[in-house]
Amino acid sequence: MSLNKNSVACPLDCFDACEAVYENDKCKGSKEHPVTNGKLCVNFAHLLNENFLNESYLNNEKIPLSTSLNILVEKLKNTEPSKTLYYKGSGNLGVMQSSPKTFFSEYGATLTKGSLCDGGGGEGLTQGRGSCVNPPIENLINSDVIIVWGRNFSVTSPHMYNLVKDKTFITIDPISTPIAKKSELHMQLNPKTDHELALLLTRFAYMEDVEDEEFIKNHAQGADWFFDLAKGRPVVSYEATTGVSLSEVTRFFEIIKDKKVSIMLGLGVQKYYEGAQIVRAIDSFAGYIGIHNKEAGGLWYLSDSSYGYENQFKVSPKKRVTLPEVDFSSYDLVFIQGGNPAVSAPNTKRVIEGLKNSFVVFFGTVLNETSEYADLIIPSSNFLTKKDLRLSYGHEFKAISNAVKEKNENTITEYELTQYLNDAFSFEKLEDEDKILNYYVEKNVEDAYKIETLEFIEELEIENLYESKEENEFYFITGKRKDNLNSQFNSDNTIHLHPNTGFKNEDEVLVRSQYGEAKFLVTINKDIKENCLFCYAGNRNANYLTTEKKDEESDSAMFQEVLVTIELS
Repeated sequence: MSLNKNSVACPLDCFDACEAVYENDKCKGSKEHPVTNGKLCVNFAHLLNENFLNESYLNNEKIPLSTSLNILVEKLKNTEPSKTLYYKGSGNLGVMQSSPKTFFSEYGATLTKGSLCDGGGGEGLTQGRGSCVNPPIENLINSDVIIVWGRNFSVTSPHMYNLVKDKTFITIDPISTPIAKKSELHMQLNPKTDHELALLLTRFAYMEDVEDEEFIKNHAQGADWFFDLAKGRPVVSYEATTGVSLSEVTRFFEIIKDKKVSIMLGLGVQKYYEGAQIVRAIDSFAGYIGIHNKEAGGLWYLSDSSYGYENQFKVSPKKRVTLPEVDFSSYDLVFIQGGNPAVSAPNTKRVIEGLKNSFVVFFGTVLNETSEYADLIIPSSNFLTKKDLRLSYGHEFKAISNAVKEKNENTITEYELTQYLNDAFSFEKLEDEDKILNYYVEKNVEDAYKIETLEFIEELEIENLYESKEENEFYFITGKRKDNLNSQFNSDNTIHLHPNTGFKNEDEVLVRSQYGEAKFLVTINKDIKENCLFCYAGNRNANYLTTEKKDEESDSAMFQEVLVTIELS
């Protein structure tokens, strides 16, 4: 972790959490940060070229910042707090971004709970082992074989990938991703069959005599029940449901046998109603073959980045609403901070209709699809002009952000806005900003990745999509690409289909699900599995097809619990 006064932390929502050094009006990758390692990724470069918001607006008319703040206070004082929604996105993941939440909690607004991202998987890991904490990055570097399971590792974690790019890779993914093409083996399974593949692999692990008896004896509960699940059906039956051949499974064990193994687990595997169960089954397989608690190897997911830290912005909201189920029309005042729900939240039609029927305050650094529906826009100071600190959910290193440029006087930081609102409502002020940041800078979190007890999943109650899928239907899946990040930087209206689907490039098609419909342009792509419709995260129309219903365990979205039909428009 750098203490360079010119260091800046990338605020973007990705695993690597880069740190840069700002010199001569340019950012260069920090050489002191072990993961950034002197290089900047594409998304950080895009961020530096953003057209940052420097004006306030009321009904599309420019107004002074002071006027916008007065209007906000007046609206808050004249709105029933319970009819006010505070909605925070993940456009900036610095620790100081949570400061406004303290005001809205004290004020009595409705806050959100759950996740649009990783909630189901995190819940599954926590159920099995008590926390969701990654091993140290050194464990990954010291491994021999890296299993990339539902994660486009070289694209979503380019810095972490660069540290291990010469390793042997196995990819498990319905899409032939860039990392799949670099892999020794690509198991192109059907969507929502990851739990079945975990059971099949466990069955073979027993036959190949690679189960870790010591770990199971000393750190596990329910391993016998989990193995009973794995042997509860004929081995050959898994081929038809998963789409993975037994010869591929045999090859899998030839590659990993007597090797130090890591699993990089992605978000795609858990974007379903039973996402927690699916991830817990994968983690149980990992425990069965003994990759936990070693000096090399382990399982990485989207870790709880705040684990071991005391929250400096504690809140006790009177009411919370589940994030994917938010009905914006139920609130008289909606305050959106650093988010773009008009694209990133499920059931886009419902979201937009709700925004149209509320007084929307948008507080962010750039305009986006959601700000189009805002009545009042307040510009947040950009990341180069304010102090912050980034905790990573991909590795254990912090990134420190200093104010390396003078702040535009027409913008306001999250901390400043919170203090302003606290003063207007005579609420208790926050602690000094430097004191808050110094806590995170100085706090050393002890290694917490060792698993005391892994409770193997003992039963699976999962409704398989393949059982309800009609012949003319496609699995709906999404993923990341190199030149955008969720809905930031670039968005399109393209779906990707295999050549054998019969569609052609640039066909305009109507895609329907039971939740909605939208028009798209087709791109033919042989990397897509024939039974899948694939689109990149940030696609403007993708979430017209998804449900706002929450998952089974974690109050989170389930974007891929969808089957769709496609017809020429």
